Amino acid sequence: MTTNTQILLAETPREKLESSHFQIKKGSVPTPEDGQVLVRSVLLSLDAANRAWMQGATYKSAVEAGQIMHGYAIGEVVESKSRTYSVGDVVAGEFGWQEYASINAKAVRPVGDHRPLTHHHSVLGIAGLTAHHGLLEVVGINEGETLLVSAAGGSVGSLVGQIGKIKGARVVGVAGGPDKCHWVVDELGFDACIDYKEGSLSKALRQHCPNGVDVYFDNVGGDILQAALFAMKMHGRISCCGAVSQYDAATPKGPRGVPGLLVTKRLTMRGFIAMDFPALDAEALTDLGDWAASGKLKVVEDVLEGLESAPQGLIGLLAGENRGKRMVRVGPDPA
Repeated sequence: MTTNTQILLAETPREKLESSHFQIKKGSVPTPEDGQVLVRSVLLSLDAANRAWMQGATYKSAVEAGQIMHGYAIGEVVESKSRTYSVGDVVAGEFGWQEYASINAKAVRPVGDHRPLTHHHSVLGIAGLTAHHGLLEVVGINEGETLLVSAAGGSVGSLVGQIGKIKGARVVGVAGGPDKCHWVVDELGFDACIDYKEGSLSKALRQHCPNGVDVYFDNVGGDILQAALFAMKMHGRISCCGAVSQYDAATPKGPRGVPGLLVTKRLTMRGFIAMDFPALDAEALTDLGDWAASGKLKVVEDVLEGLESAPQGLIGLLAGENRGKRMVRVGPDPA
């Protein structure tokens, strides 16, 4: 424990994110102060929000050039100057893209006994809570309704579609490429999947959702949100989770027809983040754990090896190359 590898944002990207925007730095392992714990990072979550934080403050502060990349991780306490945690405890928090972090003990939370640890980033982590709250609490889904899900092969979309099926909905995904679309249908159990890279999205929506869309779960914004707005039924509901198609764009664009379509179709369109519903977390985690254990919910994880893989891993995530929840193994699981 002599050096601490860190990945910094070397330059704020103005257009497409590239590996040159990052810098790998070797430094000394920090010494925790009173009330802090020193944490060895084990699993780093990669999320489209990482890119959004480079554009400016969102629900958290922006990451500036020269700073350690922000990131949520699971790790092991290796030194403690807090009465709350002991050496060997497994915790989660905003440790950033680095091997070791000294952090206030009040800013971390304990990780439960469920294993594998990867599940605490996927089905039992922010991805699972986002899918559960964003579908069931924000807009709701009823048996027999048509649910449209963008980024259907991603960390959240793959779970949203499966939850929709559990609740008895007809589920149509949107994903990039024929291979991923076949996988979404054959492996995740969606009823259909539209390849947004192939032909007219509006035409495909009319084909696969001939009676319109009751609920649209939006992970991408942009052109797909545009097409979905026109495909919505009267009194349809839209859950706005993210806008990944816009994060790398030099000039992000919004959909036409707002507020016009919201008025004429009496649509409900609501944005959220998973942390909006802390009182519902326990119920959601019970549901997700039970569904996964019974096989009703397939957990798909994409684990990259080594902290140095994080920059290219994020770039690939933004391009849609991942299937399920992408994360980076920074170090071995605690013994």
